[in-house]
Amino acid sequence: MAEQQVVVITGANRGIGLELARHYARDGWRVIGVCRESSGELEAVAAQLIASVDVTSDQDVTQLAKALSAERIDLLINNAGLLQENELGFIDFDSLRIQMEVNAYGPLRVTQALMSLIPAGGKVANISSVLGSIARNDFGSRYGYRASKAALNAFGKSLAVDLKPRGIAVAQLHPGYVQTGMTKGSGEITTNESVEGLTARIEALNLQNTGSFWHQRGEVLPW
Repeated sequence: MAEQQVVVITGANRGIGLELARHYARDGWRVIGVCRESSGELEAVAAQLIASVDVTSDQDVTQLAKALSAERIDLLINNAGLLQENELGFIDFDSLRIQMEVNAYGPLRVTQALMSLIPAGGKVANISSVLGSIARNDFGSRYGYRASKAALNAFGKSLAVDLKPRGIAVAQLHPGYVQTGMTKGSGEITTNESVEGLTARIEALNLQNTGSFWHQRGEVLPW
């Protein structure tokens, strides 16, 4: 009998993270949900839930690594994210800093802390955004979110290069414009539709296409 695969998902208590947890639980994976605040929905599907984890905190992420030290992580999904509006003339630079901490430094911090638990053949999926594409920026604004997702893409590309010799593949994934609390329900697709695409991209991820920046529909996005 094949050994049960293990997925660790940050920001797993709601939205895309919760739908990812549901998907992998249905597929028979051992789901470890990581979040700041637990939810009944996540408790219903996760085999293990680790709450009170702030991905911007070195101490919290160190404790997370200790809690998972006996695990083999086949897939790490860095999903925790933050969107705050920043318009020119009214930019709150503290807002820019916290979005960079959550959206860019957080995934890098978590990946570095857990990478020794990911075996050859394992994968890291960073939930990015097309708003992090400099080439596709045609309406400006959202300074903190755009910059933090562009930084995440840069970190993810470097991770792909550095982890490839260890047999670990890395992808940056745009989930689409999804109906979640982050978008105040104004998205174009449901979390289920988004996750169908995201999981297909993760399934297709390998050492030949590692480092790619993909739309959940399958197209490769420009940096």
